[in-house]
Amino acid sequence: MNRPIPIDDPDDPRLADYRQVRERDITGRSGGFIAEGVVVLEKLIAGGRHPVRSVLVAEKRVAGLAPLLAGLPAEVEIYAAAQPVMDTVVGFPIHRGVLAAGTRAEPDLEALLAGLPQKALIVGLVGIANHDNMGGLFRNAAAFGADAVVIDADCCDPLYRKAIRVSVGAALTLPFARGGKGADFAARLQAAGFAVVALSPRGEIDLACLSRAPRTAVLFGAEGPGLPASVMASAQTVRIEMAGGFDSLNVATASGIVLHHLVANPQGLHRG
Repeated sequence: MNRPIPIDDPDDPRLADYRQVRERDITGRSGGFIAEGVVVLEKLIAGGRHPVRSVLVAEKRVAGLAPLLAGLPAEVEIYAAAQPVMDTVVGFPIHRGVLAAGTRAEPDLEALLAGLPQKALIVGLVGIANHDNMGGLFRNAAAFGADAVVIDADCCDPLYRKAIRVSVGAALTLPFARGGKGADFAARLQAAGFAVVALSPRGEIDLACLSRAPRTAVLFGAEGPGLPASVMASAQTVRIEMAGGFDSLNVATASGIVLHHLVANPQGLHRG
């Protein structure tokens, strides 16, 4: 492991990536992102998808994190600061005491699709603007073995710090790419040989009757407006049956139900 570099000055220029984290979350990071917490750092290192620029830890945590930090590439600098210094740099009390700065490495959609196996399951997201939902969707996609996530141009950033944290690091390990808008979004997936399934309370078939094609892309829209009509027009629409008087679920919850069904019925045992 690289020997941690002690930092005692909150204005040290080497900590530029970590300065006023919440403000930078809003204004952007020029191709970078911040990962927060031990579990998320573990995923960032193990996933190897996005290069790690540096790590900033509270000095009291260095010894306990030694085995994890030893897995970082030799060129990655590790900074250690007293808790008050770290809090001043970050701009709020950083109780987890562990931050990492990373560089985005996102493939374009065609490259992502070309690299998938012949049998593949994709989660497609349209207009997801809530970072909690984005994180939950990535977490479920990883938990149920989806091969990739495709997001449209109106989705929020999966590498926003809160989205990464809610995903428990899945946003750092699961491949994802952006894929246009509206009907073009579904058309590009179909051109790559995917059967496109769209979730809607008014779906034409019940989820229990849905069969999984060898290549399936299942699409979820934002709570409230749902998926655009232009997307549903070119997809098989599916509903989750609910008790009378209720017709909607949190989108992350819905994704867990749908993905479990598709994983539990890999051979397409049911057909509507």
